[in-house]
Amino acid sequence: MMDEEQRLATLHGNGLLDTQPEEKFDDVVRRAAKRFGVPVALISLVDADRQWFKAKIGLDQSETPRSMAFCAYAIEGDDVMVVSDATADDRFADNPMVTGDPSIRFYAGAPIVAHDGSKLGTVCVIDRRTRAGFDEEERADLIAFSREVSQIAASRRIEADERT
Repeated sequence: MMDEEQRLATLHGNGLLDTQPEEKFDDVVRRAAKRFGVPVALISLVDADRQWFKAKIGLDQSETPRSMAFCAYAIEGDDVMVVSDATADDRFADNPMVTGDPSIRFYAGAPIVAHDGSKLGTVCVIDRRTRAGFDEEERADLIAFSREVSQIAASRRIEADERT
């Protein structure tokens, strides 16, 4: 298990939090939403007490409390986290994002892994309908999207280092 202090230091050091939208990241969520046929796709970065969306499609909020964040659970594992029906999952049944807008039913998130192994957040896809199963190919594709975000973030970090 990664040390939370180290994870947050890496997150804050990579210069993504609270930045303007960027086409490279927006393209990833647009393609992810299309690939999985879902109304909501996000690049979520999990901060100490909130999750902030670097890119989003189908959601108005730019951040939510970490206590409500599905992604906070998703970064605890190495694999894709899938919730087929959030209303039937004890972790999320009472979550305001489930009981109210955006009425999350299905969630799948793949961790965004930094250069040092820290999990900064996730690329996740969300549906307002339950969804049975998420097969190996779908998992592999979602992981590929998260890996792409990791690579974009890493190349930005290197560019920033070269400028200083």
